[in-house]
Amino acid sequence: MFSWLEKNPFFFAVAVFILIAYAGVVEILPDFSNRARPLETTKPYSVLQLAGRQVYIKESCNACHTQLIRPFKSETNRYGMYSMSGEYAYDRPHLWGSKRTGPDLWRVGNYRTSDWHENHMKDPTSVVPGSIMPSYKHIFVKNVDIETAYAEAFTVKKVFNVPYDQPDMPKLGSFEDTQKQVNMEASEIVSQMKDQSIKDAFEKGEIREIVALIAYLNSLK
Repeated sequence: MFSWLEKNPFFFAVAVFILIAYAGVVEILPDFSNRARPLETTKPYSVLQLAGRQVYIKESCNACHTQLIRPFKSETNRYGMYSMSGEYAYDRPHLWGSKRTGPDLWRVGNYRTSDWHENHMKDPTSVVPGSIMPSYKHIFVKNVDIETAYAEAFTVKKVFNVPYDQPDMPKLGSFEDTQKQVNMEASEIVSQMKDQSIKDAFEKGEIREIVALIAYLNSLK
């Protein structure tokens, strides 16, 4: 058999290719599958965080900011621990990005606060002198779409088996119950903000887009 292959270089090359391909599949796929599983610390986004993520996408924040820290010293020194595939298990769609007009935001929740985000979104140059980022004052007056965020959470739970309601995971009950949880989460963020109009709106039962966006950014750790 081997002598025949040696005399037929085409079939020998095919046999070598098949052997290497098989070995690669056996070696790589199990590890790839394992790495794609959620990390123990990875949790689904709460409904308020999902609503903020929708604002993030709507405002095209991912056009200027990546959410992928590569395993290079220059990256980890600036942004923190490099990204791991299991951390993105509940991201749909992924927001890795490919252009950094601004810094990577994957671990921004580790080093920025709610009031910092408030000031930055209202007037970027007030906290980052020379920043070219535009002001997003309009998200301080627009109410966030909680119903769509709830529908997204309900969909990924049913279709993709995202483990809402599991121990130590965000809960997803009826819309009324979820709205109460959203209000509790939002109240903590609003209490850390200085803009009185945001506080007044919350007292009237309204949650501005900036509150949800901050909830999402705070979750990136």
